[in-house]
Amino acid sequence: MQGKSPIATKWVLVLLFALAACVGSGPSDRQPSRSDQTPVTAGRLPSNSPQTRQCISQLRRMGASFEPLPDRWFGGGCTALSSVKLLDIGTPLAHMTAITCPMATNLIAWSRDVAQPAARRYFGANIRQIETMGSYSCRPVNGQAGNGLSEHGRANAIDIGGFTLADGRRVTVLNGWNGKDDRVRQFLRDIHKGACRNFQIVLGPDANHWHADHLHFDMGKGPYCR
Repeated sequence: MQGKSPIATKWVLVLLFALAACVGSGPSDRQPSRSDQTPVTAGRLPSNSPQTRQCISQLRRMGASFEPLPDRWFGGGCTALSSVKLLDIGTPLAHMTAITCPMATNLIAWSRDVAQPAARRYFGANIRQIETMGSYSCRPVNGQAGNGLSEHGRANAIDIGGFTLADGRRVTVLNGWNGKDDRVRQFLRDIHKGACRNFQIVLGPDANHWHADHLHFDMGKGPYCR
């Protein structure tokens, strides 16, 4: 600053600080847009994304009957993005709600490649209906206040409580997992283990008491199979 007066030097410094403040402000002051609140990960992709369009095409190739659903934001972090309503996957599904497309494709693959073959192997009969407890539900993990948002709150999970076989027999997780019938126990464990190839998170009665009556599958952060 040689040749400049102390007053001139002071005003140059003031100007530099003001410019730095202007460059650093702005983005932190604006309200986040909807896309800012929707990270590009499983269960958070909008329906117009290339990944979702590819997934919808895959559902059609798998022969599934379904209805694409509009993207929905419910508040509290709960969403149903790139979701569908499954109508027919070759095996009827009871109590289905909105489910993300990636969850739907993996559910179909699990039903066809794991559950149905296991039912024929252990019971000599096909599964006539998969009894679900729904997929979308805006609630915390395990329904316990203070926990983080469950993948159910993103339509990115499904709970399965039992099965009705073609011959009328009914198999439930609650009564069968630790029941007296060896075939039922092994069937449930096989389809639980097989699901670990299709989903990121798989939980059953051995995980905790909250899953005593169902198998939980989701596409969240994993892998974890218990």
